[in-house]
Amino acid sequence: MIDELRRAPLLSRLEADQLERVALHAQRVTLSAEQLLFSQGDAAERFYLLLAGQMQLYRLSPEGAEKVIEIVSPGQTFAEALMFLNAPRYPVCASALLPSRLLAIDANDFAAMLRESVDTCFVLLGALSQRLRGLIGEIDDLTLHTATSRVARYFAAKLAPGQRTLALDVRKGVLASRLSVQPETFSRVIKSLTAQEVIRMEGTTLTILDPDALLAIGELQERLEPGPVSIGTLGSLRP
Repeated sequence: MIDELRRAPLLSRLEADQLERVALHAQRVTLSAEQLLFSQGDAAERFYLLLAGQMQLYRLSPEGAEKVIEIVSPGQTFAEALMFLNAPRYPVCASALLPSRLLAIDANDFAAMLRESVDTCFVLLGALSQRLRGLIGEIDDLTLHTATSRVARYFAAKLAPGQRTLALDVRKGVLASRLSVQPETFSRVIKSLTAQEVIRMEGTTLTILDPDALLAIGELQERLEPGPVSIGTLGSLRP
């Protein structure tokens, strides 16, 4: 478990004895696809590290509609900022998009450990500051870019240098919600990009036919660094 904890950017700089302490209070969680981890409003006693699979964080409107806030990939942590609140509750629901394995980390004990180490506090603050920067970028994307641009930016962020194909590992409805696009609008954007011969879709496989055109539509000056596209990534990776 210590090796698994060390792979998380948030935890990678912890000392060996700190990792042992975290592992002592951590629990393994296994979820099947579509299984709920926690609901909006539940007491936030733990935060999580995703080891394998894929999770979605989403909010429910009073009418029951879902808005996907983040798609979590292996190696990412989530809900850690809540440990700084008094009697925190999860502001979102979390469920598995794919069969998933997680580590549930005791938030109260982790916060107690932070109070004992100023250096550890600064490590965590750095990680949370980067996430805040991403959230600001997210606001920029929602207010300054069209639906077509947001979809193009997402595809560009997923491509590795020299790569032309990628498998869409997220259902189209979930991806549309994540990009704040209606499902029917997302379908129209895909059809439009296909008609312009920018992309080709074959099932869940996407082929980029014209990378330069994709970057132009996404209003990007150069190719983005590949990596997990989570909340705020599109804005924080803007050149």
